[in-house]
Amino acid sequence: MKMNDSNPIESGRIKLEVSQGVGRIEFFHPMSNSLPGKLLAELTRGINQLGENDDVNVIVLSSKGEKVFCAGASFEELASISDLGEGEKFFSGFANVINACRKCPKLIIGRIQGKAVGGGVGLASATDYCLATDRAAIKLSELAVGIGPFVVGPAVERKIGLSAMSQLAINATEWQTAQWAREKGLYTEIFESIEQLDEAVTALTKKLSASNPEALLALKKVFWKGTENWDELLKERAGISGRLVLSDFTRNAIAAFKAK
Repeated sequence: MKMNDSNPIESGRIKLEVSQGVGRIEFFHPMSNSLPGKLLAELTRGINQLGENDDVNVIVLSSKGEKVFCAGASFEELASISDLGEGEKFFSGFANVINACRKCPKLIIGRIQGKAVGGGVGLASATDYCLATDRAAIKLSELAVGIGPFVVGPAVERKIGLSAMSQLAINATEWQTAQWAREKGLYTEIFESIEQLDEAVTALTKKLSASNPEALLALKKVFWKGTENWDELLKERAGISGRLVLSDFTRNAIAAFKAK
């Protein structure tokens, strides 16, 4: 699946592959793997497609490149939002990806090779099992631009707990190390190199692809018990972010960030 590369908002692409029971979805955007609305929609469709594929027993979610897993929301698109409807629609894109991960009948393994910011932390948190390199620091930067991690918050809280999520949300300009993320439960293991990371992902998915699909589905349901209201909850949270992105504070903060 490819998109129009004619402007920064619409550029980006995802790639789907299926081999030996493993479905792989890789996303890319030239601006540090940020996620504009169209790429979020493609990501949601890709997760749903692999989830419905009978040849897939387990899914790997990854991004292209080495330094950054995902820079979160596209600042170009945030700056272009002009009314509440556009704001809600954009942030609903993150809600849709998280809910696609939640509802997917296959386990999703996160391959986090580099830094994750904002929505990128939410994306990592929405996977069922996450492996990373020791350079995969995390930051919830939303409050720094006047928004707050409202949409991704439930996914992050589910993974690392309210206290750790609050620390990330409040210290919006501070990076937390991959080691910190492992201690809090976001990452299961961290590795010194991408090569070691990929070896571990391959070994894990090989085991899972040979496991009983019914058992994997039952585990998935257990893992996500208590999140049945997230369709409504994340839509409500998208409305909060959609309203805040129109504030003078946020517009000025985004303009200042883009000017750096």
